[in-house]
Amino acid sequence: MASSLTSNDFQEGVDDEDAGRGLVSDENALQKHVAFFDRNNDGIIYPWETFQGFRAIGAGYLLSFISAFLINLGLSRKTRPGKAFSLETLMLGVEVKNIHMAKHGSDSGVYDSKGRFVSWKFEEIFAKFARTHSDALTSHELKAMLKANREPKDYRGWVASWTEWITLYNLCKDKGGLLKKETIRGVYDGSLFQQMEREKLATAGKKKE
Repeated sequence: MASSLTSNDFQEGVDDEDAGRGLVSDENALQKHVAFFDRNNDGIIYPWETFQGFRAIGAGYLLSFISAFLINLGLSRKTRPGKAFSLETLMLGVEVKNIHMAKHGSDSGVYDSKGRFVSWKFEEIFAKFARTHSDALTSHELKAMLKANREPKDYRGWVASWTEWITLYNLCKDKGGLLKKETIRGVYDGSLFQQMEREKLATAGKKKE
């Protein structure tokens, strides 16, 4: 991954708060991040699809069920503004195209306000917190990052960030207890989820042989 981007990499209409950042053009990384859970590719993620997605990457039934309920409960209304109360809204669908509207505080800042990937903020994670290994985070370093990212009185953001990162760490740490840089990069663009599903299917296929 390039450490810097040219002027052509910047999108038009960038907000003032996003000006000067290394933005990946013509991509919405946050949409790619969640699209894996849109199992039927209709642009809306329902709780049962979130459950299926978590199961597909190897999460247990209980974690998948709890995650599906809480994630969709927390994101549905934010991604469907103006929707009148109805049976449809009770189904807690999350609209992929509006996922940037549900971006919470106290995060790493790797996604900007439009859901685009900010390369320098990604590199900053490791420059600031990867003390033991330059390309990985230990459990202690991960917790230090979460603490440093906390915004005052943003309790929901604290909980959301902690839940996301600790779940990622528990599912994806290597045998040495390290969360590798390439793994985290794959989470941000959604490619890691696809890889994990392929590996799970391959493992299941070998067991049947």
